[in-house]
Amino acid sequence: MNLIVLGPPGAGKGTQAERFARRRGIPKISTGDILREAVAARSELGLRAKSIMDRGELVGDDVMIGIVKERLDRVDAMGGFVLDGFPRTVAQAEALDAIMNGRDPLIVVDIAVPAAELVRRLATRMVCENDGTNAEPTVTACPKCGGRLVQRSDDNEATVRERLAVYERKSRPLVEYYRMRPTFRAIDGAQTPDRVAADLVAAIDAVGGQA
Repeated sequence: MNLIVLGPPGAGKGTQAERFARRRGIPKISTGDILREAVAARSELGLRAKSIMDRGELVGDDVMIGIVKERLDRVDAMGGFVLDGFPRTVAQAEALDAIMNGRDPLIVVDIAVPAAELVRRLATRMVCENDGTNAEPTVTACPKCGGRLVQRSDDNEATVRERLAVYERKSRPLVEYYRMRPTFRAIDGAQTPDRVAADLVAAIDAVGGQA
């Protein structure tokens, strides 16, 4: 099973992707994980990405596509994977389609959440200062490592609204790119995490016969 989880910042896609991947025994692959692993492995693409990031620049589509291809070609991803944070643009989606040629089709689930709820979530979100794990404001320590929780500097309301505007401009076309596929589903992310997880599984099961 090859799954893409889409959604705006604050939709909970990372949490849901990790939860689903763990349940199905397949790797959850995020852009951050891919970049860190590529840099640590000192692959050619990883070194290119590191030099770009060291200059404070964003890693372009060509490098990200190459790094994702390297990651998806590993043995552990051959039986399926969950992608979180990739693709982010239509160009990346088109490249991913080429990478997936000859493999099982992609199932795409978009987690939709109203803008007002996203602002509320992000403005109160806490993250672990050690590993960046997201946590609810009621939690006192990182659920993974027990580390101290802090608020991200870009999680103030003004910055959050700008990030959501950027998402609408750049990533919303990605949802439209996938929307007409029989393996696309949208679910309501403005629910409890358990309810969203149940709807995610139901959506995937509903398209399983078409994937």
